[in-house]
Amino acid sequence: MNPVLAGLDIGGTKCAVVLGIEKDNEIQIVAKQTFSTPSRPEEALTRMMVELEKLMAEQKGLVLTAIGISCGGPLDSKRGLILSPPNLPNWNHIDVLTPLRDRFQVPVSIQNDANACALAEWKWGAGKGTRNMVFLTFGTGMGAGFILDGRLYTGTNDMAGEVGHVRLEQDGPIGYGKAGSFEGFCSGGGIARLAQMKVNEWFEKGKTTAICSSQEEIARITAKTVAEAAQAGDLLANQIYQIVGRKLGRGLALLVDFLNPEKIVIGSIYLRQEDLLKPIVMEELRNEALPYSFKVCTVVPSGLKEAVGDLASLSVAKYGLENEQ
Repeated sequence: MNPVLAGLDIGGTKCAVVLGIEKDNEIQIVAKQTFSTPSRPEEALTRMMVELEKLMAEQKGLVLTAIGISCGGPLDSKRGLILSPPNLPNWNHIDVLTPLRDRFQVPVSIQNDANACALAEWKWGAGKGTRNMVFLTFGTGMGAGFILDGRLYTGTNDMAGEVGHVRLEQDGPIGYGKAGSFEGFCSGGGIARLAQMKVNEWFEKGKTTAICSSQEEIARITAKTVAEAAQAGDLLANQIYQIVGRKLGRGLALLVDFLNPEKIVIGSIYLRQEDLLKPIVMEELRNEALPYSFKVCTVVPSGLKEAVGDLASLSVAKYGLENEQ
């Protein structure tokens, strides 16, 4: 019988149930099922348990050893409660651990999605072998997961890593409810809002841009359209990425000075646009961070690439199993 880890990813629009087998410090996904997230938490939990049982029945010769859950915060990882995340408005103080423990009789753990991705990169990705590592989501939002002195650091009540809330400027695009925040400048939504502001100013000066062709299209600008225009050499799009890169570098400098990590791993947008961002980011980081701390820290894109989301919940299962023993 082969030991298998199970991961449950609870998202605002979809849920995923994943089975993975670890061998030689690598992880292989052997089965996966996704479905739209039901509006009622009880229905979602029941569906996940049914799908997990189906996957286990289909994969012969496997024994379930642990279950991990990845979900947007806020949450209480010790008590296993999901505390009304913005993308899951009906999940108010929902206990997700007890039903799974009772049904499957294995260790069950939960972490927010940034912490879960940090664990995945630490166990199997770009952070493997480190003792002090930071993972930045840099996707829809900007969140962080911290591996400090060889352990996941979650803070007093699971709120460590909310770096997107840090204000970098007095004014700027809004992110995490705060104008000029790290998330405001460095997230998919933030880049889109920054571009909408800049394009509107550009049009008022009678200039054109490849980002969009008319005032009516401004509301449809996304981070992806800005990146595509920048890659094609558009002047305004590249100016926007200069701003994003400098704010990202400044945010990284704060983390380097505060935490003295040996590696910072960045997902999503940095992974896809490293060639645009890296030179700007590293120049700003070099100028802003303490030299001794900067010298020992490397900045890299996600080693697990687009698979990090699938592997995140599995890494929570592994971490929970290791710390239960």
